[in-house]
Amino acid sequence: MITGNSFYNAQDKHKGILSWILSTDHKRIGLLYLTAMFSFFFVGVILGLLIRLELIAPGRTIMSAPAYNAVFTVHGVIMIFLFIIPGIPAGLGNFLLPLQIGARDVAFPRLNLMSWWFYVSGAAVILISLFTGGGPPDTGWTFYVPYSIRTGTNVTLAVFGVFLLGISSTLTGLNFVTTIHRLRASGMTWLRMPLFPWALYATGWVQILATPVLALTLLLLIFERVFGLGFFDPAKGGDPLLFEHLFWIYSHPAVYIMILPAMGVVSEIIPVFARRTIFGYRLIVFSSLAIAFVGYLVWGHHMFTSGMSDLSKVVFSFLTFIVAVPSGIKIFNWVSSLYGGSIDMKSPLLYTVAFIFLFSIGGITGLVNSALATNIQVHGTYFIVAHFHYTMFGGTAFAFFAALHFWFPKIFGKMFRERLANTAWFFLFAGFNTLYFPMFILGWQGMPRRYYDYLPQFHTLQVISTIGSWILATGLFIMFYNLISSIFRGEKALSNPWGGVTLEWKTSSPPPVENFEEPPVVTGAPYRFR
Repeated sequence: MITGNSFYNAQDKHKGILSWILSTDHKRIGLLYLTAMFSFFFVGVILGLLIRLELIAPGRTIMSAPAYNAVFTVHGVIMIFLFIIPGIPAGLGNFLLPLQIGARDVAFPRLNLMSWWFYVSGAAVILISLFTGGGPPDTGWTFYVPYSIRTGTNVTLAVFGVFLLGISSTLTGLNFVTTIHRLRASGMTWLRMPLFPWALYATGWVQILATPVLALTLLLLIFERVFGLGFFDPAKGGDPLLFEHLFWIYSHPAVYIMILPAMGVVSEIIPVFARRTIFGYRLIVFSSLAIAFVGYLVWGHHMFTSGMSDLSKVVFSFLTFIVAVPSGIKIFNWVSSLYGGSIDMKSPLLYTVAFIFLFSIGGITGLVNSALATNIQVHGTYFIVAHFHYTMFGGTAFAFFAALHFWFPKIFGKMFRERLANTAWFFLFAGFNTLYFPMFILGWQGMPRRYYDYLPQFHTLQVISTIGSWILATGLFIMFYNLISSIFRGEKALSNPWGGVTLEWKTSSPPPVENFEEPPVVTGAPYRFR
């Protein structure tokens, strides 16, 4: 058995870069995902900063209206399809799932590599679409018809790239569900499994069942653009509302592809730094499954102003309120786990507490969107932009950052600088709230989202929001400088620097090629601290 730092330099029939991009080791594939995702993330951040610079004052500042639409669209496509959706499941999930359930690898290693190649191929196609055809797509990341059918920009190629990303997501979900069913360690019953694998299990089913709906929808859009078929174009007898229904039948469950793994991360970090068993383990498990199930049934709240029957509106509104219940259960369980614990406020827990606070704001404002009366007021305004970012960035991304700090010693065998990590957290938390909280006020005052220009009455809050983007970017720079430099110059990490009790902490840092010297045997419930 090869141990220690071996998965970086294990003997392989391929050498150099080929030993990575052709590897079937789940840890290498996880690192490949993480490297690609954060490369795209930095591009998305730069585009977001350009958007905020344009909006710092009314009228044109640094770009034209068509350029703004293109930058806005590419920012959304990158952040949603290349970073947030695959982020925790494909990146950290690939690396950690076999370790946490005591497996040597995922169930289908070659399929795992294929899913990464589909991801990279989809990303490459999207990048090619920016520089070919009629130029970058300008439809927004939702590709709403009929504009996405009629625009002369290169929507067809960008949509095909997203289609390839959907195949990657489906294969990953299939692999994870099979791995959890078939490869758990001896003695690891379903209710002895850590909560992060449970979150990946619920996410996997969403990926398998919901993603094909998006794939078929995007294929229909491509056929309509290329062959002139009338699926969605009202001028040809098509129905644009059909596209909205099909798109959101996938895209609202996709919210849970993003947030369920983040919730799993939080459920792993809190017991370690509170030094106590997670409160309500079974409720957290069942709430994850409930979120995944009910999440299929609430897509219609995106369309309250698009035109549907009053009965449909009431049903979708009710179901959207229902899906908030299991999320609330998780938050109460996390807070209860912290209550009375021996709390060690290290940087992973700082990011986790920030997640709970920011996601709670996102969830509460989601109920405002769900109510029929208030939805009419805030639909299509900056209120939705703020709610979305508090849920996705304040939720998923902050949990992602918490996970990076928590499992960084395990993945790289090095320790980062704690003080610098705390400094980065402060800038990120302050910058995030300065950037996005004013958007709630802007939206309530009637500022429409996606607009290139605005009335002078919105100027002050737009300036505050833009300044917040600079503070947030500073925090990102400090955080990634700390993590990247620590890979090369950080102190060597112990196998279990945080005192965790799940299986990944029972092996070396970084783990050996097949994860464990001896196949682990599980004899008790998870999160038992002595």
